[in-house]
Amino acid sequence: MAMNKESNVYTVIFATVMVVVVGGILAFLSLSLKDKQEANGRVKKKIEILSALLSADEMSKIDRTNAEAKYDEFIKEGVLLTSTGILVKEGIEGKEAAFGVNIKGEYKDKNIAIKDRQYPMFIAQKDGKTLYIIPVIGKGLWGPIWGNLCISEDMRTISGASFGHQGETPGLGAEISQGFFVDRWTKSNEVISDEAGDFSSFEIVKDGSGTKPNKIDGITGGTITSKGVEEMVNRCLVPYTVYFKTKKS
Repeated sequence: MAMNKESNVYTVIFATVMVVVVGGILAFLSLSLKDKQEANGRVKKKIEILSALLSADEMSKIDRTNAEAKYDEFIKEGVLLTSTGILVKEGIEGKEAAFGVNIKGEYKDKNIAIKDRQYPMFIAQKDGKTLYIIPVIGKGLWGPIWGNLCISEDMRTISGASFGHQGETPGLGAEISQGFFVDRWTKSNEVISDEAGDFSSFEIVKDGSGTKPNKIDGITGGTITSKGVEEMVNRCLVPYTVYFKTKKS
């Protein structure tokens, strides 16, 4: 007996079947593409790490086809620290452990106490020098912001930086990812610690005093995002300065 296609029963059955079919297709596609998505995520992360180490010209020659090879060319070791700067892992083992840490996930997960967060660092060799790349994560006006800071051999001076965001306002907060803002962190030999090795905090300013030590000119019209960068850097760098101080002594 044919079902009345105008009936409510037919509508409910049809809708249920379509939900099951479409849901099944989406689930299949998600599982099928999972490995590829994870691989793309790893490559993207390696490019972000390298962006704090290499110049804009050097980065222009790196894409998804050669990013992993370039990462292994420069990143030789890694370090994993606790929130108090205590060493957990280092060397080649530390490199793998550091890369495996999802700082964005840990920052977002409210079930992970601040004291239980992990702090990864990547050790690079470039032009005969040892450099340290520190990832940072924070919150802007509309969503997460992040970045990487490259520290010189002296374990104090910022020699490179890169910043990213998920949804900051174009022309305003989104400018943190632009070269002119990144350059403000490196042009004046900014340091993350004082002569004694203790952490030196940064301040994002809007009064033009960015030429003073540890003061960085913010983004015009992007005050909240700029202050988000300030909080992010000041919070994330502390464990590393503890590690560097211990390493020096």
